[in-house]
Amino acid sequence: MPAAGQGMDAGKKIVGRKRHIGVDTLGLLLTVLVTAASVSDNAGGIHLLSDIAEGHPRITKAWADTGYRTKVVEHGARLGIDVEVTRRDPAEKGFKVIPRRWVVERTFGWLMHHRRLARDYETHPHRSEAMIRLAMIDLMSRRLTRESTPNWKDS
Repeated sequence: MPAAGQGMDAGKKIVGRKRHIGVDTLGLLLTVLVTAASVSDNAGGIHLLSDIAEGHPRITKAWADTGYRTKVVEHGARLGIDVEVTRRDPAEKGFKVIPRRWVVERTFGWLMHHRRLARDYETHPHRSEAMIRLAMIDLMSRRLTRESTPNWKDS
């Protein structure tokens, strides 16, 4: 991947790119944004909310991770979307399922079943976004036809 398309997120210790996705309550893709890892979560979340408001004007409620804080909540209020940040209870130790957050994580899991998305092979972010959309089209069409073809992990 070219150096111009990647970055470093010191907080999450990620080098490369971040995938921001907006999904419905079933986990089906509404919008996707691929950015360099150096782009803040707030900037990605603002762009994602704007895309959701433009493409899906009937959406009035959104749940977000703790990385998408005040600026995203304020931007959502301007767009007429109530953004609720799902927080983890700091008193609990170990793994705990966070309400509403698991829907997005499950969608990321579905996407990882597609070989091109398991690693970042694409040179441009818009191609990564297109591959994510193609993976979701494949997922939805297999569910509609009830076809269960093996993926690359099953072989």
